[in-house]
Amino acid sequence: MAQITTMEQLREIIPTPTAKAFAKIRDRLCSQGIAFLERCPFAVLATIGEWGVEVSQKGGAPGFIEVLDERTFLIPEYKGNQFALALGNILADSRIGLALLTPGTDEVLRISGRATLVRDPEICERLSGGGKPAVLAIRVEIDRAAFHCPRSARRAGLWQADAWSEPMTISFGQIYAESMSAPEVRELFDQLSKESDASLY
Repeated sequence: MAQITTMEQLREIIPTPTAKAFAKIRDRLCSQGIAFLERCPFAVLATIGEWGVEVSQKGGAPGFIEVLDERTFLIPEYKGNQFALALGNILADSRIGLALLTPGTDEVLRISGRATLVRDPEICERLSGGGKPAVLAIRVEIDRAAFHCPRSARRAGLWQADAWSEPMTISFGQIYAESMSAPEVRELFDQLSKESDASLY
């Protein structure tokens, strides 16, 4: 398999963008970026640190992210799996990347910046979900922000129900059974997973 190992080789395949193309990349949110964040229900967060490179998802009702100003916003942390891999990484290395999606909108908002973890009772209450205050908040300071073109979402038919494959049900019981070489635990872990997932917040 032929590998691409230099930027020169890469640019032979993918031309260098024009200066005009770079104009959309800013060090802050534009007006549409703010409007997008204020209705966004889902974000994918990339971190690096003690746990290596991690990607985790953050979600809530549309508007769960609070925009403080054009360069700063808050992402609430709700009850989760308790691994805290991304949060631990942020403590070790504040650099993060985000891809933010809003159903029905093919463009993706991409943000790179630095994050800190904050736990202020007033902020956590303000970022409540399901009637419960956030556990803490991730404060993001933007280095770069840009909307990514809609081609990937449109190729995937991401928001087109008639383009979707059949839904796949994931059995955590099966995962544990295979990992532990203990098929008898499948039913137990499936039940525990179902009970845990019933509580979103």
